[in-house]
Amino acid sequence: MTLAGAHWLTPVRATGRLALAALATVGAIALFAIRGLTAMFIGPWFPGQALRQFIAIGFYSLPVVGLTAVFTGAALALNIYTGGGRFNAEQIMPQIVALGITRELGPVLAALMLAGRVSATIAAEIGAMRATEQIDAMRTLSTDPFRYLVAPRMAAAMIALPLLTLVADIVGIGGGWLVATLTLDFNPVVYARSTVDFVEAWDVGSGLIKAVVFGFIIALMGCYQGYTASGGARGVGRAATQAMVSAGILIFAMDYVLTTLFTER
Repeated sequence: MTLAGAHWLTPVRATGRLALAALATVGAIALFAIRGLTAMFIGPWFPGQALRQFIAIGFYSLPVVGLTAVFTGAALALNIYTGGGRFNAEQIMPQIVALGITRELGPVLAALMLAGRVSATIAAEIGAMRATEQIDAMRTLSTDPFRYLVAPRMAAAMIALPLLTLVADIVGIGGGWLVATLTLDFNPVVYARSTVDFVEAWDVGSGLIKAVVFGFIIALMGCYQGYTASGGARGVGRAATQAMVSAGILIFAMDYVLTTLFTER
């Protein structure tokens, strides 16, 4: 092969290497997820560890999720009122705020807050255990790291995030109600009644289903990045960053997939 031919093949080879590396990563994450789910449903279980993770993931995330939801609901109400005013349709604001919060913004924003706070924390914790060889010590003591480390975090995230989403739904709609009644001259009772009459059980249920999936993604990426971390303290920091970024991207991608499936219902 001539030098010119080899030069033209270089980008093709680089693309092939990237594609193979991406497929290998996807396969490794899929196998990791299967092992984690298997450990979650097949004992032995560690309820104390799961409870500690539930408190760390769910309870300590309440302030940031609540503040995010209330300001999002307030801003959403203002924007919908302004947009609806161009078509003399300001009165539909309560319904649109409720629909946007319960179906989309509640689960997505709660998940993104947890991706930044929880996924990075999980990766840092497990990554530090990997760096200090504590995971190897668990195996020496006949303790499965997937059952002790991964499964409790997955279960806690999949339970905690739907509960946080319910809180985000209520607080977010409440934020819209406050703005509408205090600054936009809406009647408080009429606004609340319009919201209650419009929202259906499926609107809330679809958001909760999304939250379960998002919780799994958050815990999966945190555990995977931490479990496979290498390179000492720098590797732990890199794992925490990668966990947060990858969880955020997967949340948006899966949100689109689930929204497409739900709208075809």
